Amino acid sequence: MLMSTRTKENSHFRPSEKTFVFNFKTGQQSCVLTAPIQIPMQGSINDLHGRLMLLHNLPSFIENDLKHSLDQFVDEETKKNYDKEAEAALEKLKTNDMCTEQFVNTWAKAYQETTLEYARPEEPSWDEDFADVYHDLIHSPASETLLNLEHNYFVRVSELISERDMELKKLQERQSVEMDKVMQELGKSLTDEDVNLVAAQHFESQQVLENKWANELKQLMAIQKQEYQEWVIKLHQDMQNPNNSTVSEEIKVKQSQSTVANERVFEERPLLEESFTIHLGAQLKTMHNLRLMRADVLDFCKHKRNQRSGVKLQRLQTALSLYSTSLCGLVLLVDNRINSYSGIKRDFATVCQECTDFHFPRVEQQLEIVQQVVLFASAQRNKKSKERVEEVPNGNGGNEDKSKIGERNPSNILPGEFYTTRHSNLSEVHVVFHLCVDDNVRSSNITARDPAIMGLRNILKVCCTHDITTITIPLLLVHDMSEEMTIPWCLKRSELVFKCIKGFMMEMASWDGGTSRTVQFLVPQSISEEMFYQLSNMLPQIFRVSSTLTLTSRR
Repeated sequence: MLMSTRTKENSHFRPSEKTFVFNFKTGQQSCVLTAPIQIPMQGSINDLHGRLMLLHNLPSFIENDLKHSLDQFVDEETKKNYDKEAEAALEKLKTNDMCTEQFVNTWAKAYQETTLEYARPEEPSWDEDFADVYHDLIHSPASETLLNLEHNYFVRVSELISERDMELKKLQERQSVEMDKVMQELGKSLTDEDVNLVAAQHFESQQVLENKWANELKQLMAIQKQEYQEWVIKLHQDMQNPNNSTVSEEIKVKQSQSTVANERVFEERPLLEESFTIHLGAQLKTMHNLRLMRADVLDFCKHKRNQRSGVKLQRLQTALSLYSTSLCGLVLLVDNRINSYSGIKRDFATVCQECTDFHFPRVEQQLEIVQQVVLFASAQRNKKSKERVEEVPNGNGGNEDKSKIGERNPSNILPGEFYTTRHSNLSEVHVVFHLCVDDNVRSSNITARDPAIMGLRNILKVCCTHDITTITIPLLLVHDMSEEMTIPWCLKRSELVFKCIKGFMMEMASWDGGTSRTVQFLVPQSISEEMFYQLSNMLPQIFRVSSTLTLTSRR
């Protein structure tokens, strides 16, 4: 803290040149060394000492004396310079028209903002208080009540979404019939301009209807979030009072309000899964769990129903670990645009909208914040790039750098970069890593230095520093299979990812001290069982799988 403060102060002081004088003897001969030094000194005293010794070819036996004398000279002259500047500042203060009280307040504010000793203690925020309260309740007998209440809200949102889908479907059917009639009259009583006008009107009608339902859904979730948080805080306060008899009644009321409604049930697909236990490390080995799974990536986000009851959400474990040191993460492969308008990003946003998030901002709000951070980072990167280009003499290299600066869209990210979103309303995931990839991941020639692979390394590093102990990774670096992804392609890609992840996991020991983790390798749902079991046989050949020992007693 002191060093950073002095560096900042030095920038306000006018440097002055002082003459350093050092007397020494070599045998019977007396010598004098003089050198001009800027005070306050911006460089390193050790560097200056070394340059003086080398430049003047000084004998080595005076090295320590010269260093001591130089340190003492710089320290004394710096103090004198500070005293002189302070005297000038005080003199200026005496002749200034500003009142003394205003100076005192400004000075006190500067101390509070820059010095920890005088700073005001940070007041806990509402989010922090609510997180502590929720963590206490979810680990208490009230946990089932909380989940039932969340489920009631989920049913209401599902009903609203069903109404929206039904109204949109009716509009599309009505517009389809109208467009068919228009096309039949094309070339008779109607022209192409008339057809385009009708299509534009249809599009505008759809946009108006979608915006209307989006606003209703947004308003409903905001009301639910506020009601939920207020009820949780009130319940926690009542539970702190052991003589309060209304707590059990509140819990019973909320449980009795559990709603059974017609819900949209997702199709349950057969799941293939193989589990392994491995030990990694040179000397101190750490045990990790590996899973190879065949499933859709969004299955880890969608709420799964208990087929016997049909209504209760199977997410107790996710809720218990929401504010813990054992979070669950998922890698989602996306393009370079930060939005939720198309592809897997739109499907993911749709899943997020099917249940209110009572702890974190909506996914759209989180993406807006990410977009602002990316724009700021791009502006800083372009500024530094332009400064480097200006330093380079005019030539082809400078022109190429300028063209690269102009070509890149500042609102997009590059392959290998990623952003994160936080969620409390998904079935098995707390954190989603949105990893940017391009069409190069479909090639068969990627290497361990590919941006997508390096992005996985950085994601694992974030997991180590932010208590994410379970991470799900797309093994083939794709979410869907295509024609070029043959059996040799899948085997080659899987071997590359397995080996790279093994190396990254061995690095984890230096990142987090050897914490046991669970890594889930996910392959697309459309992959064949034969291919799945080939990958399952490959995994223990690359990782060191723990083998079981059978102990028998001698008779």
